Amino acid sequence: MEHGYVVIKGAFTPEAAKEWTKDVWIRLGVDSEDRRQWNTISDNLDRIHMPRHNTMSSKEFAPKAWGAICELLGEDRIEPKTQLWNDAFIVNLGRDEYKDLDIHPRDLENWHVDGDFFVHFLDSPEQALLVIPLFSDIKHRGGATYISPEGLDHVAKYLAAHPEGCYPTGLSFTPSTGLDDPTQKYSLLELANKKLTNFVELTGDVGDVILLHPLMLHSASKNYIRSHRIITNPPIALKSDRPFNFARDDPNEYSLVELKTLKALGVDRFEFKPTGERKLIVPKRVERQTILYDQEKTRLEAHYGNMNGVQRAPLASRA
Repeated sequence: MEHGYVVIKGAFTPEAAKEWTKDVWIRLGVDSEDRRQWNTISDNLDRIHMPRHNTMSSKEFAPKAWGAICELLGEDRIEPKTQLWNDAFIVNLGRDEYKDLDIHPRDLENWHVDGDFFVHFLDSPEQALLVIPLFSDIKHRGGATYISPEGLDHVAKYLAAHPEGCYPTGLSFTPSTGLDDPTQKYSLLELANKKLTNFVELTGDVGDVILLHPLMLHSASKNYIRSHRIITNPPIALKSDRPFNFARDDPNEYSLVELKTLKALGVDRFEFKPTGERKLIVPKRVERQTILYDQEKTRLEAHYGNMNGVQRAPLASRA
């Protein structure tokens, strides 16, 4: 309620993380210890957004984290299929030239709010929590996610003032009524760069799960020390017919996330009615991840096919 996030320590075991990530370097097509090879992965070496191959039940894989998610939202309000996590890892390997840099968090270039796949409203059910499971240790200067807890207040107030809905346009929001007017953009990057002062580096241990308010302003950071930083960010959604409600008849029925939103708005109750249409969006990253999926599948088939025809056992259900 104070900072808009909570860290669940040891939500899954290092052994489980190791098993789940054992194919990462095969999929990337490089040696985990040869930094020279890392430079061949992508033009954007800071972060590689890998596609999904497998899914698993977070309720079974990380029961402590799932229990906390239910406490924050109310289990009966959660869309059941979003309890599934997957292996769409986000790998941050950094660059050698970063080692002597010290970029202030406010000057990072990736400040945004998650949810590039839907039109945003204050009560949007599509992303009810931002979830970050740590599949590797994340050390100081090792590419951790940075957040700005005070940024949450700005974002909540902006969405409250725009019931017509806002499109996620890069590192900004654009009201649905002003898509043809570039002056209507609300720059989240500029908000962080010029107005905010409170930043938190989300370091942690493998097996930790960080749960954040869905409107949390955050940014990837530079991996100065070039450690293996591996996370995922599976969104948790509410049922489509049960979006957030900030004007409940019984105050005891508010979820903790709803209470935090009301606190961000500075009120005890807020009547919100969307005036625009709820829409899903196909983000640009989908085409890129389709290409990466085919490349990774080829590497996996070649690797396991060369092991005397031994087929790997699936970690979980194939997607």
